[in-house]
Amino acid sequence: MMEGVGPVGVRALRERLGDCAAIFTASRDELMTADGVGPQLAGRILDQRSRLDPDAEEERARAFGATIITFEDAAYPEPLRQIHDPPLALYVRGTLLTGDRQSIAVVGTRRATHYGMETARSLSYQLAQSGFAVVSGLARGIDTAAHRGALHGGGRTLAILGGALDCLYPPENEDLAGEIAEQGALISEFPFGHHPNKNTFPMRNRLVSGLARGILVVEAGIKSGAMITAHQGLEQGRSVFAVPGRVDSLGSRGAHQLLKTGASLVESVDDILAEFEFLLPPKGVRESCDRLPTAMLTDDEAHLVDCMAEPETGVDSLIRQSGLPASAVNAMLVRLEMKRVLRMLPGRVVARVR
Repeated sequence: MMEGVGPVGVRALRERLGDCAAIFTASRDELMTADGVGPQLAGRILDQRSRLDPDAEEERARAFGATIITFEDAAYPEPLRQIHDPPLALYVRGTLLTGDRQSIAVVGTRRATHYGMETARSLSYQLAQSGFAVVSGLARGIDTAAHRGALHGGGRTLAILGGALDCLYPPENEDLAGEIAEQGALISEFPFGHHPNKNTFPMRNRLVSGLARGILVVEAGIKSGAMITAHQGLEQGRSVFAVPGRVDSLGSRGAHQLLKTGASLVESVDDILAEFEFLLPPKGVRESCDRLPTAMLTDDEAHLVDCMAEPETGVDSLIRQSGLPASAVNAMLVRLEMKRVLRMLPGRVVARVR
């Protein structure tokens, strides 16, 4: 709760003074014996420690239905212990499970294209069906699509917030946040009342990458938060994946830059699963992700699939049977192939997947 005192500084103080409790009784001179603690910071600690009320903070957490998990607690996520500056405490609404160690972060731009949204939703759905938790930041665009895909897939999803649990951003994702808390967890390192700002989001990103075994970038600009997450993931020893996009789209440049510098190309969920094959559940569990449920299809997409009386159908025949415009059918076929419902064959023939 102390402003200006971060995880690295507290650890330096603890190592020098013996434990965290000593920070609240040490003199100015004693505080200044810790690495990185000068007169100004020591003065801020002395000023704040008499004004803070940790008991009231714990009561706010209980009233909010949240749990405060410290670095000393067994429930603290093990992957976060391994990063350079793990949070001293996590505010959690929902549940953290041991199985969350098998997770993939899905990140991208807030100004996503339809292609990007559908790709993030589809891949997250299939990752959830394969037994992976999906980690993202609850932001607009790709983050929102990733969380919804994981929820529809019946899996777990973790949302890392850029502000306190009671300062949710964006506000239109309040209902989504409630669903995530029931089927995963909302996680913040910020005390109650701490609003998100330009500094908190980069801090949040290190937790998104730190919790995951790999980071998947769907659409991102060169200088976006998603790229910060990807680079932090590389520094933390995580695998980085990227989905290619249109060459004339600014939203594709970040992913393309990652691909140029060694990120793994993702055309389907199999490209991710192949990297973590040793973590996958038995084959019978994975087979359920081969097809998306009808709920993931639009009415026109479901109608188009219903028009396929045979396992393989010519595109021209499908256009006639559906009664839909050719341009609409061609666009839907691309989306249905991306959702792994259909696949295109040579000679303008489309086939059901299984």
